[in-house]
Amino acid sequence: MRYPNFLPAGGRIHFVAPSFGCSIEPYKSAFENALTRLEGLGYRTVLGPNCFLGKGTGISNTPKKCADELVMAMLTDRSDAVISCGGGELMCEILPFINWQTLRDAPPKWFMGFSDNTNFTFLSATLLNTAAIYGPCAPAFGMEPWHPVVQDALDLLTGDIHDISTYPAWEIESLKDEENPLAPINATVPTVYRYYPENERTAFFEGRLLGGCMDCLATLIGTRFDKVKEFNETYARDGVVWYLEACDLNVFSIRRALWQMKNAGWFDTARGFLIGRPQHYHEDIMDLDQYRAVTDILGSLGVPVIMDVDLGHLPPSMPMICGGYGKVTATENKLNIHYVLR
Repeated sequence: MRYPNFLPAGGRIHFVAPSFGCSIEPYKSAFENALTRLEGLGYRTVLGPNCFLGKGTGISNTPKKCADELVMAMLTDRSDAVISCGGGELMCEILPFINWQTLRDAPPKWFMGFSDNTNFTFLSATLLNTAAIYGPCAPAFGMEPWHPVVQDALDLLTGDIHDISTYPAWEIESLKDEENPLAPINATVPTVYRYYPENERTAFFEGRLLGGCMDCLATLIGTRFDKVKEFNETYARDGVVWYLEACDLNVFSIRRALWQMKNAGWFDTARGFLIGRPQHYHEDIMDLDQYRAVTDILGSLGVPVIMDVDLGHLPPSMPMICGGYGKVTATENKLNIHYVLR
């Protein structure tokens, strides 16, 4: 696994919009404040041409222009790390326009993004053998004050920390809107994990971290971008720790997505699962809840499954090094991931 150089003090952060751009509120003001905050910490900022655009369908511009912006940012020696401006809906459409071989041959660079950016963080690991960070998009750095998850993401990017721990509470209802674009995470609900097997309240497992937003991952299965089988073979001795969360998927869609991944062989080397809180939290349908949607599919694998972890669209969401080696230690409602960059 290739690990990029960490973002140095005073380094240059390159912002791109391969998914949504910051063209509307509250994202525009939050992104502008993020630039101010990061520049105040001594970092220099570089803006790609699509950062403030909303010309595309589900992305900031045409798929070709979004791909070109991303590739240029990853290749230029005028920046040290790349952060996405936002999630969105159709970043998958830029994938055919990316020259993957050029990126594979180039020196690695950190990319960080969330949600729809799974399309790059996941493929960076599985196609490019390069670690990436599934973490907050640029506007998150504009909240006032910063939640600890924002500082953790920056500290991962700079190499100042190699451990991530989950947080004591999470947000069920956001305070951020067009009138309050800089509102912080409204973490009011205590963190409580669900374990499988159900009689367990502790777990330890380790392996290569892979995952992201299941809405995006399920779309990749069986395409020419699906190289998970090869990844599993390359890192068979390490095994995989899967981190998974859902945005638009309901409980039946989550179950179908996990069924697809399992039957595509994605979980053949699984060592354990970290399942985030779904956006449709506690939205049961026909007696199927968010827990059985997971355990009815994954239970037969015989590995630990921890649910309601700090991952996903109900923040905070732990930044994850996709492709990195992680040692997971969980007890009751506390969880730590120790990253080993090997």
